[in-house]
Amino acid sequence: MNHMEDYLQTEFPHLNVWLTSATEQWAVIAIQGPKAREIIAPLVEDIDLSNEAFPHMSVREGKICGVPTRLFRMSFTGETGFEVNVPADFGPAVWAAIWAQAEPMGACAYGTEAMHILRAEKGYIIVGQDTDGTVTPDDASLGWAVGKKKPDFVGIRGLRRPDLVADGRKQLVGLHTKDPGVVLEEGAQIVADPNQPLPMTMIGHVTSSYWSENCGRSIALALVAGGKAKIGQTLYVPMPDRTIAVEVSDMVFFDKEGGRING
Repeated sequence: MNHMEDYLQTEFPHLNVWLTSATEQWAVIAIQGPKAREIIAPLVEDIDLSNEAFPHMSVREGKICGVPTRLFRMSFTGETGFEVNVPADFGPAVWAAIWAQAEPMGACAYGTEAMHILRAEKGYIIVGQDTDGTVTPDDASLGWAVGKKKPDFVGIRGLRRPDLVADGRKQLVGLHTKDPGVVLEEGAQIVADPNQPLPMTMIGHVTSSYWSENCGRSIALALVAGGKAKIGQTLYVPMPDRTIAVEVSDMVFFDKEGGRING
């Protein structure tokens, strides 16, 4: 929407065109966890919810509570998940019906903090928190999402610039504190040698950091220069009162095989 509005005003102001966002016309309700399918099944019409007919990262149209819905099989938590999209006016009523199904099954309403921890356990990034304007898809281990066989797409020339494919770029990796009870501070700087003279050479920083109940320890994501090549190495996070040793890991801390999301 912003991109199209920018082009309309700066490149094509002569066009007799108006742009209107459709986002606010929809309400979205996320149901996540091993009982997600069981919770919504009695409410859904005209959609086969089986894993075979409705796999992860697919979308179907039908009805829920008699209301037209776009139902997405997707997850930002790493669990089996569905996102119910209905016209905004029906949002509260559909939410109440889903909650009436979910609460007796032991479900709870979860907020953004819980979602942030769950997504970090799976290495799911938040654009703007775990990335900035310098991070490429490959830096974030998302190179698989770029169509290698496409002759052209928006951004292809930028991804070919020498600086964006150079060795030693900051890459997104995971961090395990040597003391699992220590939770790093987001934004904390990272060094290779804590005994180097001041000013130290900073090689990265912590982008996300949480206590993970599922993992029974702290977890963190960080942008580190040459990070992928440093997996398994020990780095250090200097703080005012101590220096924290960390081990570089991959970005997935929990359910590496992805069994829960495809349940």
